Amino acid sequence: MIGKCKAIAHGSTALDYIFREGKLGSRLAFHNLCSREPKTVYEEMKVVSDYNSRCRNKFLRIEIGIAPQDEKRLPVSELMGIAHLFAKRMGLDNHQWVAVTHKDTDNRHIHIIANRISLYGEVYDTTFVSNRAARVAEEISREKGLTIAKEVKTDRKHQKEKSNPTREQIKKEVRQICYALLDKYKGTGIIGHSMFLYELNKKGITIERMKNKQGKVYGLKFSYAGQSFKASEIGREFGYRSLQKNFEPTNREESKKPHQTIQKPTEKKEQPDTGYQLVPKSRSYIPRASEETPQITQAIGTMVDAAISAADEVVEGLGELITPTSQGDDYAEAAWQRKLRNQANRKKKRGRGI
Repeated sequence: MIGKCKAIAHGSTALDYIFREGKLGSRLAFHNLCSREPKTVYEEMKVVSDYNSRCRNKFLRIEIGIAPQDEKRLPVSELMGIAHLFAKRMGLDNHQWVAVTHKDTDNRHIHIIANRISLYGEVYDTTFVSNRAARVAEEISREKGLTIAKEVKTDRKHQKEKSNPTREQIKKEVRQICYALLDKYKGTGIIGHSMFLYELNKKGITIERMKNKQGKVYGLKFSYAGQSFKASEIGREFGYRSLQKNFEPTNREESKKPHQTIQKPTEKKEQPDTGYQLVPKSRSYIPRASEETPQITQAIGTMVDAAISAADEVVEGLGELITPTSQGDDYAEAAWQRKLRNQANRKKKRGRGI
């Protein structure tokens, strides 16, 4: 028995699928549900799932596969018990779910569609839910003595390798012949490729091209002593595209040449002088006369007035020491007029600052 689980958003479509005529086998269980038809079952589940608006994938799709050798041992009543036990081990007691069997394939299997939102509004945790479903299916299989999918896969793999020793021996012979001829003619061009095919045919190995429905070649098939092998079984060098590349003449010629690294002298190009600045242009700032703030203007005016006043005081102090002449009177009159102008300008600048 094997189990799979996945969170989905299309609950209505999934319910319609499991109840579809021609696929439906038996109705096994309806847990926490009153309805029996897919449309009404979805409406019941939607009433509960609408309480959570953030969750997107509000449904769980579970598939339980039954091994062919176990079908006769499991009647419908036993399958009902398996469905209930599986849902309980998965932690779906407080969730709405429906379980049915399908008969559309050779192997009988169970489908379970569950509401991911519980009756209490909790969201079912789907972290590694597929691995959890596989583990639960393995536990139930061991308890009931059913076939375990993991062991069947291991047995088949081991059995496949030892089931036909003749085929394995022939494959080894083909591989040895192909690799020996590939080493002989590798890198010799079209002639080597032709000789490779000729000697293979001479030893009884034929190569056929495998084509798809559109007529395009997608692989090669090696036939020898009544056995056929894919190119991947012989080796990765014998694929349809990789085999042709092995015969390219450049492969062998380039390998013989010593790898030399020649460095050309790089010419020094003169770059225009961009005028490197200590302060980048984007961060330098030169204020304009129109952009000066009133505070800066007032500070500058104060400094100028102080300097002019100091000069006037010096002139006035020196005026007493100078011999009174007409030129001295002119100096005194000029200083007095300058002082009056400065006082008038000071009043104007204070008004602008306000």
